[in-house]
Amino acid sequence: MAKTGIIGAGSWGCALAGVLDKNGHEVKVWSALQEEIEMLKREHEHKDKLPGVKLEGRISFTADLKEAIDGSELLVLAVPSVYTRSTAKQMAPYVAEGQIIVCVAKGIEEESLMTLSDIVEAEIPAADAAVMCGPSHAEEVGMRLPTTVVAGAKTRQTAEYIQSLFMNEVFRVYTSPDVLGMELGGALKNVIALAAGMADGLGFGDNTKAALITRGMDEIRRLAVKMGADAQTLNGLTGIGDLIVTCASRHSRNRRAGMLMGKGATMQQAMDEVKMVVEGVYSAKAAIALSRKYGVSMPIIEQVNQVLFEDKPVKEAVTELMLRDRKTEYRALGWEQSSENDTD
Repeated sequence: MAKTGIIGAGSWGCALAGVLDKNGHEVKVWSALQEEIEMLKREHEHKDKLPGVKLEGRISFTADLKEAIDGSELLVLAVPSVYTRSTAKQMAPYVAEGQIIVCVAKGIEEESLMTLSDIVEAEIPAADAAVMCGPSHAEEVGMRLPTTVVAGAKTRQTAEYIQSLFMNEVFRVYTSPDVLGMELGGALKNVIALAAGMADGLGFGDNTKAALITRGMDEIRRLAVKMGADAQTLNGLTGIGDLIVTCASRHSRNRRAGMLMGKGATMQQAMDEVKMVVEGVYSAKAAIALSRKYGVSMPIIEQVNQVLFEDKPVKEAVTELMLRDRKTEYRALGWEQSSENDTD
C-alpha cells in the first residue's frame, strides 16, 4: 500500500483517486476550495463534476496542501493546466527530494510555451516529474469502464512505479520514455477537438469529422517530430487514441464547446455553458506560436485560433480549409518526379 496525494479535486482528480483507492492505496485529495472539501467530506461524491461516483474507502479530503504532500510516495497534479504553475509554486516548499509528481492535465503554457512537466521541473526542482495521459474521460474511469493510458517519465523505474500503482483489471497502464510526445499529443488534440465540435455544431457529417481527425493528427505529428518527439508516440494512445476520443465523445468538453460555437455562441458563451475549463482554448494560442517558432504549417489550428480570438465565422473557416491550394497527401509517397507542394 502506498500513500498518495491528489492535488486537485476536479473530475479527473476524483476519478484517479477512485482508481488508487480500489487498488488498496491510501489517498488524500486536496482542493484550494474549502467549500469543495466540505462537500466531498459530507457526500463522498463530487456532485457537480463527477456525479454518481462514490469516493469512500481510504480516501480523505483536505484543504491543507502540506498535509496532502507530506509523506506521499506519489503526488498526482490534477489541476487544470492554466493553474499548473501557480499550484506548483505553492507545492514547492513541501515537496521532498525525489518525490514523484505525475501531471495528468493536458496543456501548453501560452506565455512560455512550456509543457506541464517542464513547468513542474522549473518550479519544483526537487520533484521527479512524470506524466500520465491517454484516451481517458473521467466519467468512464469513475464508472470503472475499461480504459488504457500511458505513464511517461525520464526513467524506466519511475514510469514502472506509476504503472504498478494504477494498473488493474479495468485500468491498463503502458509506459513510455517520450514525455514530450505524450504531452504535445495530449495538449494539441484539444484544439483539434474544438474544430471537430464546430463541425458538429454546423451539422456536418462523419466525412468531415474523419478528415479533421486525420489531418489534425498530421499537424500534431509534424510539429511534435520537429520538436524532438517520436512519431510512434503520436500513432499511439496519447496521440491518435486521445484525439479520437476527444473529437467524438459526448463527455468531451472541448468538443461540446466547439459545438456551441458552431451553433453561433461566442467563445466565452461556450465556456460559460460548459462550466468546466476548456483546455483547448488555452492551448490554441500556444499551438500556433509553436507552429511559427518551428516553421510547421498547421492550417486547422490556425483557423481555430481565428475563430476563437478574431471573431471569424466558423463556416468561413471551414470553407478556407477546403479551398486551400491543391496538395499531395504525403510527399514521401511521391511518383518518380515528386510534387513540389508540401503537405499541410
